[in-house]
Amino acid sequence: MAAEGDRTTAPAARPARTVTRAVAGRLSWGLADQAASSLSNFAVGVYVARSLGLTAFGVFSLAWVTYGVVLSVSRGLATDPLVVRFSGVSEASWRQAVSRSTGTSLCVGAAIGALCVASWPLLGGSVGAAFACLGVVLPGLLLQDAWRYSFFAAGVGRKAFVNDVVWGVALIPAMVVAAQVGTVPAFVLAWGGSAAVAGAYGWAQSGIRPRLTGARTWIRDQRDLGYRYLVENTCVSGAGQLRAYGLGAIVGVGAVGVVRGAELLQGPFLAVLMGLTLVTVAEAARMLRQAPHRLGRFCLFLGGGQAAAALLWGGVLLLMPDRAGELVLGDVWPAAKELIVPATLSVAGAGVGTGAAAGLRALGAARLSLRCQIFASVCYVGLGIGGAALGGTVGSAWGAAAASVCGSAAWWLHLRIALREHHRDLIREVRTS
Repeated sequence: MAAEGDRTTAPAARPARTVTRAVAGRLSWGLADQAASSLSNFAVGVYVARSLGLTAFGVFSLAWVTYGVVLSVSRGLATDPLVVRFSGVSEASWRQAVSRSTGTSLCVGAAIGALCVASWPLLGGSVGAAFACLGVVLPGLLLQDAWRYSFFAAGVGRKAFVNDVVWGVALIPAMVVAAQVGTVPAFVLAWGGSAAVAGAYGWAQSGIRPRLTGARTWIRDQRDLGYRYLVENTCVSGAGQLRAYGLGAIVGVGAVGVVRGAELLQGPFLAVLMGLTLVTVAEAARMLRQAPHRLGRFCLFLGGGQAAAALLWGGVLLLMPDRAGELVLGDVWPAAKELIVPATLSVAGAGVGTGAAAGLRALGAARLSLRCQIFASVCYVGLGIGGAALGGTVGSAWGAAAASVCGSAAWWLHLRIALREHHRDLIREVRTS
């Protein structure tokens, strides 16, 4: 495991132009990779929405949101510590860490997948069947995501991009078969099964075998970050899940499909947001080693740029004609278009906070990032469900937008605190050396 000093001591300064060019190259691969991933997710969402209708799409969305929670568990325990501590290290250290990290992701998928399968008799109906199928495909889904983070930690984002392209190609015949069956479980199996194909290909790309037996060692060695990131990540995805369940209980399952439809409209911009998020922590960690005085400006540039792009994309959506919206979402469009403005503000607020979150993680300030993530998640659940009780689906969307702005303010306040603490620590090290 990398020592604390290895993460905070800056090596000899490199020319600013060289550093900027290297960062831009890696960010470009992050954008390309997420574009491929988001395009696949967008295509799946649109295809399911048009094939199954509003209610069945709501059931599929519940499975999708649940997958997001499980993915957060895997990232917190496995890949987030990998990115923070093994970005820019020697190849031997990276390979050993990746073997244990990917093994941890597989273990998480198998354990929670078994619980999903066991829930089938309890949930019953199409929801129970969808969750059972989700449990079957969870290990492959999590392994594919683990390879992406592993490649970006090594600075070879092109391999992550190729892996996501393989997933997208495998999705095509799988979705065609699922459409012939015409059920939610069939689409869940097609989506997750194609991810397993990409997961197997990631093994071939890296030449690294995931070590299931290394999961316990990995979790123990990374527990100082992993457990806090686990809580932090599950706060994010768990808040989304609670809001979805609360919205479904108050308004109806169809409302969950409407919210998911509004999210799909944000898909092209979210590809940019998630693409940057995929690599920002690794880049912020490199920035901390190479030019620590530039970390704050780097995070501000990321957050401000993402917020501006979100607002521009929201303007494009507002100008989109109904015919184009119906072509994309079918029957979901009339209700989803009412959520464009609050959904855009929600994404813009999240974009502002993403820059600060990357800085906090690069600094290893897990205590501070956990604190503000809990605050942001409580706001999201409370305002999202409270808005649903007061104003239905639209009220929930405006509540989520307000929560996003409050959460971003908390992220930046805590980043300022962490930067001051880091600066004091560096001065103390210089005086005592």
